[in-house]
Amino acid sequence: MSRLTKGYLFIISLGTMVWFQACMVGPNFNATRSEIDSTAVYRYDSLQLAMTDSVLNIKWWELFQDPIIDTLINIGLRENKDVLIASSRIEQARAALSKTKAEVWPSFGYSAGALRGNVIQGAPIGSTTNLFTGFGTLNWEIDFWGKFRRANEAARAELLASEYGKRSIQIGLISFITGTYYQLLDFKWRLDISRKTLELRQESLDIIQARFDEGIVAEIDLNQAQIQRAIAASAIPIFQRLVAQTGNAMSILLGRNPGPIPLGLDLADQAFAPDIPVGIPSMLMERRPDILQAESFLHAQNARIGVAVAQRFPAISLTGVLGVASNEISEITNSNAMFSIGGSLLGPLFEFGRNKRRVEIERRLTEQALYEYEFTVITAFREVEDALVEIHTLKEELEARRDHVAAAQNAQYLSTERYDKGVTSYLELIESQRQAFEAQLSLSETTQLLFNGYVMLYKALGGGWLSEEEMIAAQEAAQGNIEQ
Repeated sequence: MSRLTKGYLFIISLGTMVWFQACMVGPNFNATRSEIDSTAVYRYDSLQLAMTDSVLNIKWWELFQDPIIDTLINIGLRENKDVLIASSRIEQARAALSKTKAEVWPSFGYSAGALRGNVIQGAPIGSTTNLFTGFGTLNWEIDFWGKFRRANEAARAELLASEYGKRSIQIGLISFITGTYYQLLDFKWRLDISRKTLELRQESLDIIQARFDEGIVAEIDLNQAQIQRAIAASAIPIFQRLVAQTGNAMSILLGRNPGPIPLGLDLADQAFAPDIPVGIPSMLMERRPDILQAESFLHAQNARIGVAVAQRFPAISLTGVLGVASNEISEITNSNAMFSIGGSLLGPLFEFGRNKRRVEIERRLTEQALYEYEFTVITAFREVEDALVEIHTLKEELEARRDHVAAAQNAQYLSTERYDKGVTSYLELIESQRQAFEAQLSLSETTQLLFNGYVMLYKALGGGWLSEEEMIAAQEAAQGNIEQ
């Protein structure tokens, strides 16, 4: 056979190997975002405008104009234990990806040995002799069917999922810190209302006590005044307890031991965030990290089908040994080189359907991952709708609460004047005091709920990035992982 013919055969063999190397069994992953049916606009989005990245991609909590929130969030992002665990999981996923990448390539090893005797590998050689060996080894399972490349694809998708998972935890943490902060301000406001109410009722009780001592009023009026004072007094420890417990919860979110939490403006003086143009629902799937995480998990599981399919085909491996052997260790470097090279083909023959069922299992797991992805999407739509209707209705409720407080406080003043002049009974005054107290407490709670409604809307819309630079870096990293 001529050298030219041998060269052609070598090129054909090499081309065939490259063609097989490029082959990957199993289904390719197709993004499912466009397959999710969604409405054109949110029902409670009165603006119906396109989402503006300039609003959602900045530090949205700064729109509330309280620097204490920013300080608490920065502490939480640095020290919260869930965030630290998520960061560790990203490094774990990155290491797993590096490990699966290495499986595509051949492994190189070495071996060395020393032997003395008259039997080598079970065969007698007559006289006693020494044998010293040193070899380098090569083992390579050629990825003809794409088993390792599918495993790499799954590992890349899981790394991306872990990064989205950290983002979900960060957004959740920011929302919890902000929401807990407003809850803390709410309880503090209600505690202040209770203390002021107690002062007023103590003054009223002192007046009634003096009138009773002079025989001007009946004992029932004194008892009613004592009851009203006790009601206000009992509310104070309740809200003291809630303030302390909410502060402790905030400390845990910050990754610290329970301790005092700094507070900024009172809840009544806090600025509401501007209205947010929320955009069309389809944009939500490009922003929510939990949706992107579920999609990455689906991608990873889809790739595992290819791994299972490849296991039904024979594994083709190359092995090689190159080294020296000598009867004298001093002459081992002068000995002639010894080598061997070979290949093996190992594949299933009769497995009674085990490999086929393995593929079926992975397909069913992929089907489940798809359903989980779809459930995550529709849940996200619901959370946005819930936040929108909450803000819409709480705005109306807050206006009514303010009117309620103004009317109740004026009624309390008028009832006090009427009672002092003997025009009405003490029961009217008691009822007016009760309504004024409850109206103020309800105003505080409704204000807090409206602030948290905005927080939940930001969270439901994807939460934004911590900075524009981080957003760009994350998008570039995600694009790079998809293209690999």
